[in-house]
Amino acid sequence: MLALSHYNSSASLLLPHVANDSGGKVEVRAAVEGLSHQENLTFEEPTAGGAFIVILSMTLGIISNIVALFILVNAYSLQRRRSKATFLLFATSLVITDSIGHVIPGALVLRLYLSGAARPQYVNSSDGMCQFLGGSMVFFGLCPLFMGCAMAAERCLGVTKPLLHSSLVTKTRAKICLSVIWLAALSVALLPCFQLGSYTYQEPGTWCFIKVLSDTKEVDVAFVVLFSGLGLTSLAVALVCNTISGLTLVLARLRRQPGSHHSAKSHDIEMVVQLVGIMVTSCICWSPLLIFGLMSAIHSYTGTIGQSLSYYETLMVMGVRLATWNQILDPWVYILLRRTVLRKIYLIAKCQAGLRGTILGRWEPSSFPSSEKNDVDQV
Repeated sequence: MLALSHYNSSASLLLPHVANDSGGKVEVRAAVEGLSHQENLTFEEPTAGGAFIVILSMTLGIISNIVALFILVNAYSLQRRRSKATFLLFATSLVITDSIGHVIPGALVLRLYLSGAARPQYVNSSDGMCQFLGGSMVFFGLCPLFMGCAMAAERCLGVTKPLLHSSLVTKTRAKICLSVIWLAALSVALLPCFQLGSYTYQEPGTWCFIKVLSDTKEVDVAFVVLFSGLGLTSLAVALVCNTISGLTLVLARLRRQPGSHHSAKSHDIEMVVQLVGIMVTSCICWSPLLIFGLMSAIHSYTGTIGQSLSYYETLMVMGVRLATWNQILDPWVYILLRRTVLRKIYLIAKCQAGLRGTILGRWEPSSFPSSEKNDVDQV
């Protein structure tokens, strides 16, 4: 979503200052307690290296998404199997959303780097650009999680109840589902416009997110709970659906008589493998930010964050860096986990492990027919 280079922040030490006035009186000026933490923060100036990392990350993400988009659009245009076409429609929409979600917030972060980042006195405050950047992070964070969940549920229905799936799932309904997903994510992102939560600059002043580290109010906690709850629930549902789909396919393969062929199942295998890849990527990239944001907001609201403020700031920065990689890694799931690639991986593994004659030998190379041999089923 955006790229952040490493910054170090440290609390400034306010030491007593002793001075003698003309009357010989000693005037002791001590640090005033109760100052907000942003007044005690010092930030390093953004460096050229930080801006370079942002540009490099954006370039890598754009190239990855363009390659994946080309593969998916080409496969979608050649696909005649309805269930596969529906999956490709979801996958293409996910890649397009990832592309936009990488460019827009990334450009805003780059602008903050080039302008010298938000000054310490503006941290935990907000302006128009911060509102837009924070809303973009929430919107483009929830969309991939919702889509991954919807894709997993669709495949689970297709694998376990194919007849019901064929009667319920159509391209029109898939497009309606995508519209609902985008609208739901947008509705959550716009809640601060109705005073239901707020976005603020986050340490080190180069990105914006929900207020979780200081002056956290009930609405902020509710906003974070909603955002994290929706994200974690989507991941959990995707995990359950993909597990059911995977187990169903494995059992079907183990029960299959040797020598029988069901080429249609190769599509299901490929799609489930790709969904598992998406799910694992999303869990690794998004779970930290969802959990760290929730932890920070609760501790800030209850007043127990105390001396651990810098620790939670570090967790939030680490979480958003991991979330950045989601838009970069997602496209590679479609680039690498295609039937052609899976078939070659299988053949190499079978050759190395000597799987011929074993029970795993039922997973024959024909399960992953080469896309070069069948243009209609190309992915």
